[in-house]
Amino acid sequence: MENPEKKKTNTGALIGAIAAIVLCGLSGLCFLLPFSIATFFNVATFNDTTIPWGWGFLFLCGALLFIAIGVVVPIVLLRKKKPKEPKVAVIIPPSEPLPPAS
Repeated sequence: MENPEKKKTNTGALIGAIAAIVLCGLSGLCFLLPFSIATFFNVATFNDTTIPWGWGFLFLCGALLFIAIGVVVPIVLLRKKKPKEPKVAVIIPPSEPLPPAS
């Protein structure tokens, strides 16, 4: 009776990819709109004070970074890896002739 080939499951990479999408990608998308409004329209207020556009720009870059992490991490984790070829030992013959056997 022949043993069926076991398929290698990649559950750790799948869980990591889903976690990166949910934690980084989704939070980055949620913060993209408010921080872009704070940057370009300067209407974001907190306790009756206007947030400077520099802070909005800084947080907007952070939101874009989170979105980039949410895109890149699943691509890196779920890509197909090339099988490694076995190393072949190369035998180099000696450069000097062998001495005669006595």
